[in-house]
Amino acid sequence: MWLRLSVCRLSWVASTVVVLVLGTVFAAEPGDWRDQGVVHVAKSPHARLRSVPVRAVKLGDGLWKERQRVTADRSIPTMLDLLEANGVIDNFRRLTKGKKVPRTGPLFTDSDIYKWIEAAAFVLQAEDRPELRAKVEEMIDEIVAAQEPSGYLNTYYVEERRNLRFQEIDRSHETYCLGHLLQGAIAYYRATGSRRLLDAGKRFVHYLLEIGGPGKQPIASDHPEIEMALVELYRTEGDPRYLELAGYFLRGDERLKYDRGRIVYLFFGIPFTQRTRLEGHAVRAMYACSGATDYYLETGDKAYWDTLERLWEDLTRRKMYITGGVGSRASGEAFGEAYELPNLLAYTESCAAIGNFFWNWRMLLATGDARFADVMERALYNGVNSGMSIDGTLYCYRNPLELTGDPNERIRNPWYRTTCCPPNLERVFASLPGYMYTTSREGLWVHLYHSSQLDWRLEDGTPIQVEQQTRYPWEGNVKITVRPAKPAEFTLFVRIPGWCERARLSVNGKPIDRQPVPGRYEALKRRWQAGDVVELDMLMEPQLIVANPRVGDDRQKVAVQRGPLVYAIEGIDHPDVPSIFDVELVPSRPFVAEWRGDLLGGVMVVRHQGRVPTRPSTELPLYSRLSDSLGVVSYRDVSLTLIPYYTFANRGPSAMAVWIPLAMECKLPAQ
Repeated sequence: MWLRLSVCRLSWVASTVVVLVLGTVFAAEPGDWRDQGVVHVAKSPHARLRSVPVRAVKLGDGLWKERQRVTADRSIPTMLDLLEANGVIDNFRRLTKGKKVPRTGPLFTDSDIYKWIEAAAFVLQAEDRPELRAKVEEMIDEIVAAQEPSGYLNTYYVEERRNLRFQEIDRSHETYCLGHLLQGAIAYYRATGSRRLLDAGKRFVHYLLEIGGPGKQPIASDHPEIEMALVELYRTEGDPRYLELAGYFLRGDERLKYDRGRIVYLFFGIPFTQRTRLEGHAVRAMYACSGATDYYLETGDKAYWDTLERLWEDLTRRKMYITGGVGSRASGEAFGEAYELPNLLAYTESCAAIGNFFWNWRMLLATGDARFADVMERALYNGVNSGMSIDGTLYCYRNPLELTGDPNERIRNPWYRTTCCPPNLERVFASLPGYMYTTSREGLWVHLYHSSQLDWRLEDGTPIQVEQQTRYPWEGNVKITVRPAKPAEFTLFVRIPGWCERARLSVNGKPIDRQPVPGRYEALKRRWQAGDVVELDMLMEPQLIVANPRVGDDRQKVAVQRGPLVYAIEGIDHPDVPSIFDVELVPSRPFVAEWRGDLLGGVMVVRHQGRVPTRPSTELPLYSRLSDSLGVVSYRDVSLTLIPYYTFANRGPSAMAVWIPLAMECKLPAQ
């Protein structure tokens, strides 16, 4: 038995019968592929919210529209050129066209072209780009041609490595690559209706079902990803074997022991539901949590939900950076211990922040709980957004919260030998319209704020258009115009972000009869008519944020946040300061937001009159007696400019810091 469903136990044999029944119930009906969201939960029994497709939302001018444009116009084309130049596509051609080149790159490079296809597919879901579609079709030609008659498809485990297929179960990334193949194929199917790549992915899955599982060859998910993909494949195609296989990987509790000649392979997996804290490789952990949430959305297995809640508390209370980045250790790209959140040494891989975003989106779909949307927003605006340069051609693998300014440390690069992050970032930015709104039986939900137009329908079938007018995240005013096709009673859920200290909310100019609560959705239930207007006015002033005192790097320091954006100080803006690490903030002095359209693509900076010691710290002894140092330091005032964290290192190497010391007389009280 591979899976315990919430309502019954399906044996491996019995499940093949259920395919015929459930397939007609859950499989996507002909013609509705364009209506499926990034995560298609329209028929997921344990999802409170239902996603809308990318095509249903058109972004207006603003931060994410520019990100979307740059991704489509520059990032995706240049990334394809780099994949070509670095032999990733030749890895397929050498198998099909006899190209005499060695297999290049790490064993998981197939996944990079699959993520590129997914990013391109989300662009095509939003708009018709014939040239881009032609490029994707060319890539699909190369991929499908390399698939073996059995269904196996991987460019690394071929030739002399053929006998190692699913043998190196602790490192092979075979299921990881398959997972990205499926996700790219599903996104492209939802963009175009083309099933070529999707059918290739299914053939590989059927190969797995034939060779692996209980009583057969053990198969492990050494790098979680396949779990999300299999659940999404189940949602798309309706075959419950895909869901069962996802459950098999999540269980991980079988003693995978089998003989191959004299070699015995052992893998001791830990069932997901036995996890008590986040540890190990951060991306793997976030993807596992995302897949487990997908599995819960279909099965309602309470053991999974209890585990997810436990791990989420561990993440948000002890192991997440203020930027939404996760994974503090370079060694193993891993989580550290509780409160181990160094700034300079922070690893915070872009893919890990993306995984955090994915996980919280799924938790939000399950519950409609704003705390998950708050973490999504924090990760997106900061730890994800920092991963790509403003011009869309350079990428961060690491996203530290402090840099020394060493010119030899190139934190942004066009290419990495492990190039997982660039196409991952591209697929997020291309798909963002699909995360802004959802529906539910109660009505319509607004999750993210950006000038936009929604053209969709309520769950009772009533067509509805919604227009957002806002300059968020630079300003806190949002005007939402609701236009149902006919007068209809439903609830409009408007998110009040957790960062917001005070907000005003009105309908057609009349304030609501209660004070909006930060970190909640305000439920506005009424009979809506075309032209009704909701106005949300959020106080958006710079805030000083303190960390838990157990975070050693941040003691007696503060971070500056305005709206959803975390801010940083860069040396390039302070040529008169010997070192930004000597800068101190003076909380009694004002922090003033100022729009700079000429800077970093147009940003709101924060200005502050801070101070620095007249004698730089580099001139002081490494150690000295406290009695000798008290009262001998003098200071001078200095004008400081803080920029949004996501824009760091866009003007060349420069010292940077998010957490900044407070002036000594402004020491924080015990917390």
